[in-house]
Amino acid sequence: MTEAALPRRQPFAMRFPSVMVFLAILALFTVGVTILSEGFGIGVISTSFVKTLGKTLCLCLVALAMDLVWGYCGILSLGHMAFFGLGGYAIGMWLMYARTEIIVLESLAAAPLPPTPEEVTNGIATQIFGVVGASEFPPIWAFAHSLPLQLAAVVIVPGLLALVFGWLAFRSRVTGVYLSILTQAMTLALSLHLFQNDSGLRGNNGLSGLQNLPGLSDVPQSIVSMWFFWGSALALALGYLLCTWVVSGKFGSVIRAIRDDEARVRFLGYPVEAFKLVIFTLTAVIAGIAGALYYPQAGIINPAEIAPIASIYLAVWVAIGGRGRLYGAVIGAAFVSLLSTWFTGGQAPDINLGFYTISWVDWWTVLLGLSFVAVTLFAPKGIGGLVDILIDRKSPNRHGADLGPDQGALREQEADK
Repeated sequence: MTEAALPRRQPFAMRFPSVMVFLAILALFTVGVTILSEGFGIGVISTSFVKTLGKTLCLCLVALAMDLVWGYCGILSLGHMAFFGLGGYAIGMWLMYARTEIIVLESLAAAPLPPTPEEVTNGIATQIFGVVGASEFPPIWAFAHSLPLQLAAVVIVPGLLALVFGWLAFRSRVTGVYLSILTQAMTLALSLHLFQNDSGLRGNNGLSGLQNLPGLSDVPQSIVSMWFFWGSALALALGYLLCTWVVSGKFGSVIRAIRDDEARVRFLGYPVEAFKLVIFTLTAVIAGIAGALYYPQAGIINPAEIAPIASIYLAVWVAIGGRGRLYGAVIGAAFVSLLSTWFTGGQAPDINLGFYTISWVDWWTVLLGLSFVAVTLFAPKGIGGLVDILIDRKSPNRHGADLGPDQGALREQEADK
Protein backbone atom coordinates (compact mmCIF):
# COMPACT_ATOMS: atom_id res chain seq x y z
CA MET A 1 0.00 0.00 0.00
CA THR A 2 1.40 3.39 -0.97
CA GLU A 3 1.74 6.26 1.48
CA ALA A 4 -1.01 8.16 -0.32
CA ALA A 5 -3.40 5.24 0.13
CA LEU A 6 -2.94 5.09 3.91
CA PRO A 7 -5.79 6.57 5.92
CA ARG A 8 -4.88 9.97 7.33
CA ARG A 9 -5.45 10.59 11.02
CA GLN A 10 -7.90 13.40 11.71
CA PRO A 11 -6.63 16.48 13.55
CA PHE A 12 -7.20 16.60 17.30
CA ALA A 13 -9.84 19.33 16.97
CA MET A 14 -11.85 17.17 14.55
CA ARG A 15 -11.66 14.05 16.73
CA PHE A 16 -12.58 15.85 19.96
CA PRO A 17 -14.73 18.89 19.12
CA SER A 18 -16.05 19.01 22.69
CA VAL A 19 -12.52 19.75 23.93
CA MET A 20 -12.24 22.76 21.65
CA VAL A 21 -15.64 23.98 22.80
CA PHE A 22 -14.62 23.59 26.45
CA LEU A 23 -11.32 25.41 25.96
CA ALA A 24 -13.05 28.22 24.08
CA ILE A 25 -15.63 28.66 26.86
CA LEU A 26 -12.89 28.59 29.50
CA ALA A 27 -10.86 31.19 27.58
CA LEU A 28 -13.86 33.50 27.20
CA PHE A 29 -14.69 33.08 30.88
CA THR A 30 -11.10 33.92 31.88
CA VAL A 31 -11.01 36.99 29.68
CA GLY A 32 -14.40 38.14 30.94
CA VAL A 33 -13.40 37.83 34.61
CA THR A 34 -10.15 39.67 33.88
CA ILE A 35 -11.98 42.58 32.27
CA LEU A 36 -14.50 42.79 35.12
CA SER A 37 -12.00 42.32 37.96
CA GLU A 38 -10.66 44.96 40.32
CA GLY A 39 -7.04 44.10 39.58
CA PHE A 40 -6.96 44.50 35.80
CA GLY A 41 -10.43 45.59 34.80
CA ILE A 42 -13.32 47.88 35.60
CA GLY A 43 -13.92 46.59 39.13
CA VAL A 44 -17.35 44.99 38.72
CA ILE A 45 -16.19 41.68 40.23
CA SER A 46 -14.74 41.97 43.74
CA THR A 47 -11.42 40.46 44.72
CA SER A 48 -13.09 38.04 47.12
CA PHE A 49 -15.33 36.72 44.34
CA VAL A 50 -12.34 36.38 42.00
CA LYS A 51 -10.79 34.16 44.67
CA THR A 52 -14.04 32.19 44.85
CA LEU A 53 -13.97 31.68 41.08
CA GLY A 54 -10.30 30.67 41.18
CA LYS A 55 -11.01 28.13 43.92
CA THR A 56 -13.94 26.83 41.89
CA LEU A 57 -11.63 26.19 38.92
CA CYS A 58 -9.36 24.20 41.24
CA LEU A 59 -12.33 22.14 42.43
CA CYS A 60 -13.24 21.52 38.78
CA LEU A 61 -9.71 20.16 38.26
CA VAL A 62 -9.94 17.72 41.16
CA ALA A 63 -13.42 16.74 39.91
CA LEU A 64 -11.79 15.83 36.58
CA ALA A 65 -9.43 13.55 38.49
CA MET A 66 -12.37 11.98 40.33
CA ASP A 67 -14.26 11.43 37.10
CA LEU A 68 -11.23 9.79 35.51
CA VAL A 69 -10.77 7.33 38.37
CA TRP A 70 -14.48 6.70 39.04
CA GLY A 71 -16.44 7.58 35.92
CA TYR A 72 -14.02 5.95 33.48
CA CYS A 73 -12.15 3.32 35.50
CA GLY A 74 -14.90 2.41 37.95
CA ILE A 75 -12.89 3.01 41.15
CA LEU A 76 -15.08 4.88 43.63
CA SER A 77 -12.34 6.57 45.64
CA LEU A 78 -13.48 8.32 48.79
CA GLY A 79 -9.99 9.58 49.54
CA HIS A 80 -8.94 11.86 46.70
CA MET A 81 -9.41 15.00 48.76
CA ALA A 82 -6.56 13.68 50.92
CA PHE A 83 -4.26 14.05 47.91
CA PHE A 84 -5.79 17.47 47.32
CA GLY A 85 -4.93 18.48 50.88
CA LEU A 86 -1.39 17.09 50.71
CA GLY A 87 -0.72 19.30 47.70
CA GLY A 88 -1.99 22.27 49.70
CA TYR A 89 0.17 21.42 52.70
CA ALA A 90 3.26 21.03 50.50
CA ILE A 91 3.02 24.52 49.04
CA GLY A 92 1.73 25.96 52.32
CA MET A 93 4.89 24.89 54.14
CA TRP A 94 7.04 26.97 51.80
CA LEU A 95 4.70 29.95 51.96
CA MET A 96 4.73 29.97 55.76
CA TYR A 97 8.50 29.44 55.97
CA ALA A 98 9.40 32.14 53.45
CA ARG A 99 6.96 34.68 54.86
CA THR A 100 8.07 34.02 58.46
CA GLU A 101 11.73 34.23 57.44
CA ILE A 102 11.19 37.78 56.18
CA ILE A 103 9.51 38.75 59.46
CA VAL A 104 12.29 37.22 61.58
CA LEU A 105 15.06 38.85 59.53
CA GLU A 106 13.36 42.24 59.87
CA SER A 107 13.05 41.82 63.65
CA LEU A 108 16.69 40.77 64.01
CA ALA A 109 18.01 43.54 61.79
CA ALA A 110 18.20 45.95 64.74
CA ALA A 111 20.29 43.55 66.84
CA PRO A 112 23.86 44.74 67.78
CA LEU A 113 25.38 41.72 66.05
CA PRO A 114 24.25 40.12 62.78
CA PRO A 115 22.19 36.99 63.47
CA THR A 116 23.70 33.61 62.74
CA PRO A 117 21.88 31.17 60.39
CA GLU A 118 21.06 29.03 63.41
CA GLU A 119 19.46 31.97 65.20
CA VAL A 120 17.38 32.77 62.13
CA THR A 121 16.24 29.16 61.82
CA ASN A 122 15.34 28.97 65.51
CA GLY A 123 13.44 32.22 65.24
CA ILE A 124 11.44 30.96 62.27
CA ALA A 125 10.66 27.68 64.03
CA THR A 126 9.52 29.48 67.17
CA GLN A 127 7.25 31.78 65.18
CA ILE A 128 5.64 28.93 63.28
CA PHE A 129 5.37 26.26 65.99
CA GLY A 130 4.99 28.38 69.10
CA VAL A 131 1.23 28.00 68.78
CA VAL A 132 1.60 24.24 69.48
CA GLY A 133 4.28 24.65 72.14
CA ALA A 134 7.28 23.71 69.98
CA SER A 135 10.35 25.61 68.86
CA GLU A 136 12.09 23.25 66.45
CA PHE A 137 11.42 22.19 62.89
CA PRO A 138 10.07 18.65 62.45
CA PRO A 139 11.94 16.47 59.91
CA ILE A 140 9.21 16.92 57.29
CA TRP A 141 10.11 20.63 57.11
CA ALA A 142 13.66 19.84 55.96
CA PHE A 143 13.04 21.25 52.48
CA ALA A 144 10.46 23.93 53.36
CA HIS A 145 12.99 26.66 52.55
CA SER A 146 13.21 25.57 48.89
CA LEU A 147 10.37 26.45 46.52
CA PRO A 148 11.49 24.01 43.77
CA LEU A 149 11.66 21.10 46.23
CA GLN A 150 8.26 21.93 47.71
CA LEU A 151 6.77 22.18 44.22
CA ALA A 152 8.21 18.75 43.54
CA ALA A 153 6.59 17.56 46.78
CA VAL A 154 3.22 18.74 45.46
CA VAL A 155 3.52 16.00 42.84
CA ILE A 156 5.68 13.40 44.58
CA VAL A 157 3.95 13.12 47.97
CA PRO A 158 0.38 12.51 46.71
CA GLY A 159 1.67 10.37 43.86
CA LEU A 160 3.83 8.21 46.14
CA LEU A 161 1.04 7.73 48.67
CA ALA A 162 -1.38 6.74 45.91
CA LEU A 163 1.21 4.41 44.36
CA VAL A 164 1.86 2.55 47.61
CA PHE A 165 -1.79 2.43 48.66
CA GLY A 166 -2.96 1.42 45.19
CA TRP A 167 -0.32 -1.27 44.82
CA LEU A 168 -1.30 -2.85 48.13
CA ALA A 169 -5.03 -2.65 47.41
CA PHE A 170 -5.06 -3.66 43.74
CA ARG A 171 -2.61 -6.54 44.07
CA SER A 172 -4.98 -7.94 46.71
CA ARG A 173 -7.82 -7.46 44.20
CA VAL A 174 -9.89 -5.36 46.56
CA THR A 175 -12.77 -3.92 44.54
CA GLY A 176 -16.17 -2.34 44.87
CA VAL A 177 -17.44 -1.03 48.17
CA TYR A 178 -14.52 -2.58 50.06
CA LEU A 179 -12.05 -0.46 48.11
CA SER A 180 -14.17 2.62 48.75
CA ILE A 181 -14.09 1.90 52.48
CA LEU A 182 -10.32 1.47 52.37
CA THR A 183 -9.81 4.81 50.64
CA GLN A 184 -12.10 6.46 53.18
CA ALA A 185 -10.15 4.84 56.02
CA MET A 186 -6.91 6.17 54.53
CA THR A 187 -8.33 9.69 54.48
CA LEU A 188 -9.64 9.40 58.03
CA ALA A 189 -6.31 8.11 59.33
CA LEU A 190 -4.45 10.95 57.63
CA SER A 191 -6.78 13.66 58.93
CA LEU A 192 -6.69 12.27 62.48
CA HIS A 193 -2.89 12.22 62.37
CA LEU A 194 -2.75 15.81 61.16
CA PHE A 195 -5.06 16.91 63.99
CA GLN A 196 -2.32 16.01 66.47
CA ASN A 197 0.03 18.81 67.49
CA ASP A 198 3.08 16.58 67.06
CA SER A 199 2.22 15.80 63.43
CA GLY A 200 4.64 18.55 62.36
CA LEU A 201 1.93 20.58 60.62
CA ARG A 202 0.57 22.59 63.59
CA GLY A 203 -2.32 20.25 64.36
CA ASN A 204 -5.80 21.76 64.29
CA ASN A 205 -4.31 25.24 63.71
CA GLY A 206 -3.12 24.21 60.26
CA LEU A 207 -1.16 26.56 58.04
CA SER A 208 -2.46 30.10 57.72
CA GLY A 209 -1.65 33.34 55.94
CA LEU A 210 -1.04 31.48 52.68
CA GLN A 211 -2.53 34.27 50.57
CA ASN A 212 0.46 36.51 51.35
CA LEU A 213 3.18 35.80 48.80
CA PRO A 214 6.68 36.23 50.26
CA GLY A 215 8.49 39.30 48.93
CA LEU A 216 5.36 40.67 47.30
CA SER A 217 3.77 42.42 50.26
CA ASP A 218 3.43 45.62 48.21
CA VAL A 219 1.36 43.88 45.52
CA PRO A 220 -2.38 44.27 46.29
CA GLN A 221 -4.54 41.19 46.72
CA SER A 222 -6.59 42.25 43.70
CA ILE A 223 -3.53 41.53 41.52
CA VAL A 224 -2.43 38.39 43.36
CA SER A 225 -5.91 36.91 43.13
CA MET A 226 -5.87 37.35 39.37
CA TRP A 227 -2.50 35.62 39.11
CA PHE A 228 -3.86 32.59 40.90
CA PHE A 229 -7.09 32.74 38.88
CA TRP A 230 -5.08 32.62 35.64
CA GLY A 231 -2.95 29.78 36.99
CA SER A 232 -6.06 27.83 37.98
CA ALA A 233 -7.64 28.36 34.54
CA LEU A 234 -4.44 27.21 32.81
CA ALA A 235 -4.19 24.14 35.06
CA LEU A 236 -7.81 23.23 34.33
CA ALA A 237 -7.27 23.58 30.58
CA LEU A 238 -4.14 21.41 30.65
CA GLY A 239 -5.83 18.91 32.95
CA TYR A 240 -8.79 18.63 30.59
CA LEU A 241 -6.48 18.02 27.64
CA LEU A 242 -4.54 15.39 29.60
CA CYS A 243 -7.67 13.56 30.73
CA THR A 244 -9.08 13.62 27.19
CA TRP A 245 -5.86 12.11 25.88
CA VAL A 246 -5.91 9.42 28.58
CA VAL A 247 -9.48 8.30 27.89
CA SER A 248 -9.00 8.25 24.12
CA GLY A 249 -7.42 5.45 22.17
CA LYS A 250 -6.71 1.93 23.38
CA PHE A 251 -5.83 2.93 26.93
CA GLY A 252 -9.17 4.64 27.39
CA SER A 253 -11.01 1.65 25.95
CA VAL A 254 -9.27 -0.68 28.39
CA ILE A 255 -10.06 1.37 31.50
CA ARG A 256 -13.71 1.67 30.44
CA ALA A 257 -13.77 -2.08 29.93
CA ILE A 258 -12.34 -2.53 33.44
CA ARG A 259 -15.17 -0.38 34.74
CA ASP A 260 -17.80 -2.44 32.92
CA ASP A 261 -16.42 -5.97 33.37
CA GLU A 262 -13.12 -6.29 35.16
CA ALA A 263 -13.12 -10.11 35.14
CA ARG A 264 -13.51 -10.28 31.37
CA VAL A 265 -10.66 -7.81 30.80
CA ARG A 266 -8.41 -9.87 33.06
CA PHE A 267 -9.42 -13.01 31.18
CA LEU A 268 -8.39 -11.35 27.91
CA GLY A 269 -4.87 -10.99 29.29
CA TYR A 270 -4.70 -7.31 30.18
CA PRO A 271 -2.82 -6.38 33.38
CA VAL A 272 -5.85 -4.90 35.12
CA GLU A 273 -3.99 -4.00 38.30
CA ALA A 274 -1.37 -2.03 36.35
CA PHE A 275 -4.01 0.01 34.49
CA LYS A 276 -5.85 0.78 37.72
CA LEU A 277 -2.63 1.74 39.48
CA VAL A 278 -1.65 4.15 36.69
CA ILE A 279 -5.04 5.87 36.80
CA PHE A 280 -5.13 6.01 40.59
CA THR A 281 -1.65 7.52 40.82
CA LEU A 282 -2.17 9.95 37.95
CA THR A 283 -5.39 11.29 39.41
CA ALA A 284 -3.74 11.68 42.82
CA VAL A 285 -1.08 13.88 41.22
CA ILE A 286 -3.75 15.96 39.49
CA ALA A 287 -5.56 16.36 42.81
CA GLY A 288 -2.32 17.45 44.50
CA ILE A 289 -1.71 20.14 41.88
CA ALA A 290 -5.29 21.37 42.29
CA GLY A 291 -4.78 21.61 46.05
CA ALA A 292 -1.53 23.53 45.63
CA LEU A 293 -3.42 26.18 43.65
CA TYR A 294 -6.51 26.16 45.84
CA TYR A 295 -5.17 26.82 49.32
CA PRO A 296 -3.10 29.95 48.58
CA GLN A 297 -6.40 31.42 47.40
CA ALA A 298 -8.25 30.12 50.45
CA GLY A 299 -5.50 31.46 52.73
CA ILE A 300 -5.58 28.58 55.22
CA ILE A 301 -5.51 24.81 55.35
CA ASN A 302 -6.23 22.57 58.33
CA PRO A 303 -6.98 18.84 58.78
CA ALA A 304 -10.74 19.43 58.66
CA GLU A 305 -10.31 20.30 54.97
CA ILE A 306 -9.33 16.71 54.13
CA ALA A 307 -11.76 14.86 56.38
CA PRO A 308 -13.64 11.97 54.68
CA ILE A 309 -16.74 14.13 54.18
CA ALA A 310 -14.79 16.30 51.70
CA SER A 311 -14.13 13.29 49.46
CA ILE A 312 -17.79 12.30 49.69
CA TYR A 313 -18.75 15.79 48.54
CA LEU A 314 -16.37 15.35 45.61
CA ALA A 315 -18.15 12.16 44.54
CA VAL A 316 -21.50 13.96 44.83
CA TRP A 317 -20.27 16.77 42.56
CA VAL A 318 -19.21 14.30 39.88
CA ALA A 319 -22.45 12.33 40.16
CA ILE A 320 -24.58 15.46 39.85
CA GLY A 321 -22.52 16.67 36.88
CA GLY A 322 -22.59 13.28 35.19
CA ARG A 323 -19.79 10.77 35.66
CA GLY A 324 -18.14 9.32 32.62
CA ARG A 325 -18.20 12.76 30.98
CA LEU A 326 -15.28 15.07 31.59
CA TYR A 327 -17.37 18.16 30.95
CA GLY A 328 -20.01 16.75 33.29
CA ALA A 329 -17.50 16.62 36.15
CA VAL A 330 -16.53 20.23 35.52
CA ILE A 331 -20.16 21.35 35.32
CA GLY A 332 -21.06 19.49 38.50
CA ALA A 333 -18.15 20.87 40.52
CA ALA A 334 -18.70 24.44 39.34
CA PHE A 335 -22.47 24.31 39.81
CA VAL A 336 -22.43 22.81 43.31
CA SER A 337 -19.44 24.87 44.49
CA LEU A 338 -20.93 28.21 43.48
CA LEU A 339 -24.37 27.22 44.75
CA SER A 340 -22.82 26.16 48.05
CA THR A 341 -21.09 29.53 48.34
CA TRP A 342 -24.42 31.27 47.76
CA PHE A 343 -26.36 29.19 50.28
CA THR A 344 -23.73 28.99 53.04
CA GLY A 345 -22.54 32.58 52.62
CA GLY A 346 -25.83 33.95 53.89
CA GLN A 347 -26.87 35.31 50.48
CA ALA A 348 -29.83 32.96 50.08
CA PRO A 349 -32.90 34.40 51.87
CA ASP A 350 -34.32 32.36 54.73
CA ILE A 351 -37.83 30.95 54.34
CA ASN A 352 -40.24 31.70 57.19
CA LEU A 353 -42.92 29.00 57.45
CA GLY A 354 -44.52 30.55 60.50
CA PHE A 355 -43.83 27.63 62.79
CA TYR A 356 -40.25 27.21 61.55
CA THR A 357 -37.66 29.26 59.65
CA ILE A 358 -35.54 27.44 57.10
CA SER A 359 -32.00 28.78 57.31
CA TRP A 360 -30.06 27.64 54.24
CA VAL A 361 -26.78 27.78 56.12
CA ASP A 362 -28.05 24.81 58.15
CA TRP A 363 -30.13 23.10 55.46
CA TRP A 364 -27.75 23.29 52.52
CA THR A 365 -26.20 19.87 53.17
CA VAL A 366 -29.67 18.34 53.34
CA LEU A 367 -30.56 19.90 49.99
CA LEU A 368 -27.29 18.62 48.52
CA GLY A 369 -27.99 15.10 49.77
CA LEU A 370 -31.51 15.13 48.35
CA SER A 371 -30.15 16.38 45.03
CA PHE A 372 -27.68 13.49 44.93
CA VAL A 373 -30.43 10.94 45.62
CA ALA A 374 -32.69 12.52 42.98
CA VAL A 375 -29.96 12.50 40.35
CA THR A 376 -29.05 8.90 41.13
CA LEU A 377 -32.65 7.71 40.83
CA PHE A 378 -34.07 9.85 38.05
CA ALA A 379 -31.16 11.33 36.08
CA PRO A 380 -28.16 8.99 36.26
CA LYS A 381 -26.42 10.94 33.50
CA GLY A 382 -26.51 14.08 35.63
CA ILE A 383 -26.39 17.61 34.27
CA GLY A 384 -24.06 16.38 31.54
CA GLY A 385 -26.98 14.36 30.20
CA LEU A 386 -28.74 17.63 29.38
CA VAL A 387 -25.73 18.61 27.26
CA ASP A 388 -26.06 15.31 25.41
CA ILE A 389 -29.69 16.13 24.63
CA LEU A 390 -28.83 19.62 23.42
CA ILE A 391 -26.15 18.36 21.04
CA ASP A 392 -28.22 15.28 20.15
CA ARG A 393 -25.44 12.93 21.23
CA LYS A 394 -26.53 9.33 20.87
CA SER A 395 -24.89 5.99 21.55
CA PRO A 396 -23.93 4.11 18.39
CA ASN A 397 -26.48 1.64 17.10
CA ARG A 398 -24.63 -1.67 16.99
CA HIS A 399 -27.56 -3.99 16.34
CA GLY A 400 -26.84 -6.38 13.52
CA ALA A 401 -23.13 -5.49 13.41
CA ASP A 402 -20.43 -8.07 13.74
CA LEU A 403 -18.94 -7.70 17.21
CA GLY A 404 -16.04 -10.11 16.79
CA PRO A 405 -14.03 -12.15 14.31
CA ASP A 406 -16.89 -14.60 13.87
CA GLN A 407 -20.58 -14.01 13.32
CA GLY A 408 -21.77 -15.51 16.60
CA ALA A 409 -25.40 -16.00 17.52
CA LEU A 410 -25.05 -13.77 20.59
CA ARG A 411 -24.22 -10.56 18.76
CA GLU A 412 -27.72 -9.11 19.21
CA GLN A 413 -27.62 -9.83 22.92
CA GLU A 414 -24.17 -8.23 23.11
CA ALA A 415 -25.45 -5.18 21.30
CA ASP A 416 -27.98 -4.59 24.06
CA LYS A 417 -25.20 -3.98 26.59
